[in-house]
Amino acid sequence: MPPVARLVHEQRASGRIAVVTLDDEARLNALGPALMTEFTAAMAGASDDPALRAVVVTGAGTRAFAAGADLDVLEQIADPQAARAFILEVHGCCAAIRACPVPVIARINGLALGAGLELAAACDIRLAADHARLGMPEVRVGVPSVVEAALLPGLIGWGRARRLLLTGETIDAVEALAMGLIDAIAPAEGLDALVERDLAAILASDPAAVRAQKRLIRTWETLSLDQAIEAGVDAFAEAYATDVPARAIAAWRVDRLSKTP
Repeated sequence: MPPVARLVHEQRASGRIAVVTLDDEARLNALGPALMTEFTAAMAGASDDPALRAVVVTGAGTRAFAAGADLDVLEQIADPQAARAFILEVHGCCAAIRACPVPVIARINGLALGAGLELAAACDIRLAADHARLGMPEVRVGVPSVVEAALLPGLIGWGRARRLLLTGETIDAVEALAMGLIDAIAPAEGLDALVERDLAAILASDPAAVRAQKRLIRTWETLSLDQAIEAGVDAFAEAYATDVPARAIAAWRVDRLSKTP
């Protein structure tokens, strides 16, 4: 069966979510050209849904989220031009995640190595099974870690990022949690419940506010502190161009009153 990226929309009581699954289990969901093309298209298809509230990205099976770039493809690259074309496809997958207007959760169900960890880093939230292993082993196969590996210092700090990138070591989920590379872990049988917990929190929030927050977070990444604060002031003011805050505050008050003894 050829590699595919499956897109499934799920309608919940509080809104619609999408699940995008990298499905090449026999090859540990390694990222080759066909799978990357499918994945980018699936993410675009999910992002185009105006009713979408959240996306979950995961890998087929229980062994891997994505075990990195397809080594068979890397081995056949013959020149810098072909190398550039391949790595731009990897970047395209990560960019499709980052461009998604709603929160994207990485459901890390196994290995997340190299380009697979870059996919996870591009997501907004990373949740992992306790048997997951993560790393950036590119230096061990003769190339540097690139494209969205540039997100790692912002996630875990320059010192830890240097260690991962320069040693090529693979770490377990417990260590990844301790350094902030992933946000929470659970036994494999509890991973879906962990994902559902965060989905429920997202779905409980106002959809317009969540989309505005996602846009603002992306904007912050490119600005100085003073510019980021100014952008936040603008976003706050723009929220009051609608009646969303008034409605959301009223609903929040009712909810809190109902829970008060």
